[in-house]
Amino acid sequence: MLRRSPSSLQDILVGAQEHRVQILVSPVRRDPSRHGAFRLERFGYRLGAEYFYPASSIKLCAAVAALQTLEELESTATGAGLLNSPFEIAPLFPGDPVQLEDTSNLVGGRITVGHEIRKLGLVSDNRAFNRLFDLVGHGGIHQRMRSLGLSSAVVNHRLSEPRSIPDARSSAAVTFRPLDHPTVGLPARTSSLELTNRAERLQVGDAYLRGDERVSLPMDFTARNGITLQDLQDLLIKVVRPDIDLATPGLSLRLAHRQFLLAALTQFPCESTNPAYPAGDFPTDSFKPLLPGVRRVLSETQAGRRVECTCKIGQAYGFTVENAYLRNPLNGEAVFVTAVIYTNADGVLNDDRYEYEQVAMPFMADLGEWIAREWLATGRVLP
Repeated sequence: MLRRSPSSLQDILVGAQEHRVQILVSPVRRDPSRHGAFRLERFGYRLGAEYFYPASSIKLCAAVAALQTLEELESTATGAGLLNSPFEIAPLFPGDPVQLEDTSNLVGGRITVGHEIRKLGLVSDNRAFNRLFDLVGHGGIHQRMRSLGLSSAVVNHRLSEPRSIPDARSSAAVTFRPLDHPTVGLPARTSSLELTNRAERLQVGDAYLRGDERVSLPMDFTARNGITLQDLQDLLIKVVRPDIDLATPGLSLRLAHRQFLLAALTQFPCESTNPAYPAGDFPTDSFKPLLPGVRRVLSETQAGRRVECTCKIGQAYGFTVENAYLRNPLNGEAVFVTAVIYTNADGVLNDDRYEYEQVAMPFMADLGEWIAREWLATGRVLP
């Protein structure tokens, strides 16, 4: 199949090991053995060949775990709905104030789980992830991922936190203040889990910057966040298509919560009214990198209805990761696509010199074009 892909995509695949390329494509098909049911066909390229840093794609774990935590709290909160209830986060650092305000929330200006999930899904907000990490806790997020059969997930640290937390596995106390209901809280927690990644090539690059100091050694990702490409895609499948049996435990979420998360992962940033993201500052293609290529094949102007793209991108340390569900509304064809590419020509990490725009994003667009031609633009119309 890859031999039929665009030549620019094939050029990258020549250096697939250098670029740590992995691709998992899973078209959704009717299951002939079960009336009205769907199944997956799965095609993998270099799956599990080596470690990749998931960057912000790992945030989907926190969003799912946060909604699961809410539902458990709501069961003991005398009927209070907590998704849009203000919550407060106690300080992790001495002298810091309690976190309770969020100026991007145009309704009330307070921190809520719903607002943090929207920021996380729409524009991959790092602080939103960190707040949800405090809500679910280090131990909680891993217990919930393990309960879903996603044993490779390692979520050891927050993202873009400039200060070193004494114990990254600690999470602050959280207090919800629902309207007309008693407060609901979780105490400060410290996890005893010591998790590391089990993959090949956990040493990345030739050198890295530590402040102004250059360290002439590869960066060790053994204890950093990680997950296999298949587990990352399986989590998205559990969110988007719970009707598909993966032979692992399903994700049990209330329909309203699942639909809320789907909207945050599907909506374009410029379409959001709260939080508001001007199109010029938050271009859609930056957060949905397969779409430019899909548009080369499927004309949205002719169709009048755009291809659905429910996804969570990640980009850091030279790694670009996309985890997406694409569906053509005109014929019902749908496919899950999860892929990673590493671009770091000078071999130095933390120098902010990665070929994201020159190599990684064009690769994702070409991958989107190939996916659209192979699996979305068929003449077959599903009933």
